[in-house]
Amino acid sequence: MSLSTTVAPNGTVDTDAVRATFARFPSGVTAVCALDADGTPIGLAASSFVGVSLDPPLVGVCVQYTSTTWPRLAHRPRLGLSVLAASQDLTCRQLAAKTGDRFAGLDWHATDDGALLLQGATAWLDCSIERAVPAGDHEFVLFRVHEHGVQPQCGPLVFHASRFHTLSELEAAS
Repeated sequence: MSLSTTVAPNGTVDTDAVRATFARFPSGVTAVCALDADGTPIGLAASSFVGVSLDPPLVGVCVQYTSTTWPRLAHRPRLGLSVLAASQDLTCRQLAAKTGDRFAGLDWHATDDGALLLQGATAWLDCSIERAVPAGDHEFVLFRVHEHGVQPQCGPLVFHASRFHTLSELEAAS
């Protein structure tokens, strides 16, 4: 097997090439949302969601330092993580938009503690921030799960090669 390299002669890494490499790994898409102190919904889309621990129940998300939404979310007591369903690609694009009302036309509900959960998601988690760790140009945010639920009849939205996909039934690997 021959691998092509993406390191320049001066030792720097081509970030576009790294992005293309990372894009070869499919991931689900998660909405991270809460109510602001004034009751306004705020949220962002993240494709870096990962389960971390069962005991205690912990999940993680990476957030870019350049995000203007994360500083508003980072101080909320509870955050809702909604694992977007296959039919929610437009919802994801709306939550990732730089301008406009990210929640226009979206169905959601908030918990008593202010976590905002999107209707129609394949799974949801009501979380609080356990800790945040600097990680290059991102912050890895570790969340403690307080409540959770699933809608097993809904397949997940999948992000792969910079595009949205859905899952189809696959043969199990041998």
